[in-house]
Amino acid sequence: MEQADTIIKETAPHPSGTITCPACGQASSDTMPTDACRYVYTCPHCATRLRPRAGDCCVFCSYGDVPCPPKQGERTVPGCGQS
Repeated sequence: MEQADTIIKETAPHPSGTITCPACGQASSDTMPTDACRYVYTCPHCATRLRPRAGDCCVFCSYGDVPCPPKQGERTVPGCGQS
């Protein structure tokens, strides 16, 4: 019996995301680093400093509409993308 080849496509990580501030409810688009996690984000609307929620690796995973690039691609970056 012949086995079919499996094709795995690696998609490029989404480089930007929208963070919604839990303090004021405003959303802002921002560029995500592709090789690191962003641990602190200051809301441009109310100046609240956001940090990741317990169990999340970065502010994009906690408050963003898409997870950070290391989580998107399931790559390993030391200290990032792992919850």
